[in-house]
Amino acid sequence: MTSGATVWLTGLPSAGKTTIAYELAGRLREEGHRVEVLDGDEIREFISAGLGFSREDRHTNVQRIGYVAELLARNGVLALVPVIAPYQDSREAVRKRHQQNGTAYLEIHVATPVEVCSVRDVKGLYAKQAAGELKGLTGVDDPYEEPESPDLRIESQNQTVQESAASVYALLGERGVL
Repeated sequence: MTSGATVWLTGLPSAGKTTIAYELAGRLREEGHRVEVLDGDEIREFISAGLGFSREDRHTNVQRIGYVAELLARNGVLALVPVIAPYQDSREAVRKRHQQNGTAYLEIHVATPVEVCSVRDVKGLYAKQAAGELKGLTGVDDPYEEPESPDLRIESQNQTVQESAASVYALLGERGVL
């Protein structure tokens, strides 16, 4: 039986957070673990519709996601959360909520450099920003506060998706979650 936990993957847009989360989720499901991926884009569509990208709205979005993740985790689900969460204080508030409820929380920094992310540009955000069609792109013209001491730092540009997911999997084993 799996104990629940929240695994928050933070990093810039196109860093590889969601790709790593889905790769890990597949492996965990094959082993019979209960897993949910709380994708930031899906959350914005279904739970945080109407929120913008101001600091306050971003904080609200992260808190909503953190609340849902903690509910899942405390009920035995591994909640994989590939969400930018650009502000340290927002991520810390989520961590504290987990600690208060005795729920495992791991912060993974997908530390892909902005130069690599802009080449990957999965959603075309960097191109739109460069063309002047988009303002407030995290890590370019809006802040991204890197985690000071994440549980794991992944440099996705230096390894395969499978290797990145395997490093998170190993951490879950080391921390007694699996």
